[in-house]
Amino acid sequence: MNTLHEMQNEVDTYIRQFKVGYFTPMENMVRLTEEVGELAREINHVYGPKQKKLTEQEKEIGMELADNLFVLISLANSMDIDLTEYFNMTMQKFNTRDHDRFERIEEE
Repeated sequence: MNTLHEMQNEVDTYIRQFKVGYFTPMENMVRLTEEVGELAREINHVYGPKQKKLTEQEKEIGMELADNLFVLISLANSMDIDLTEYFNMTMQKFNTRDHDRFERIEEE
């Protein structure tokens, strides 16, 4: 299993082989919005009322999630943001702030 750090390094190695390099944060944000839309469409087809057109290809939700992750990592890399550091901070926030927010599963 890759860590977030390893994924960020892998994306960086991939992007750095091209002359254009990273897109600007704004361009990556637009790409991310586009990818989120594709994910939403697939979830709507599978779990919602919207049926695919006969001409539409089947897509996997997992692939759409991975596309979003790639663009999100690209966005973070383009701004020199360590996702592991900020993910850990986010989990600390949820574990502290939301500790008693939801009913927990009782342990046996």
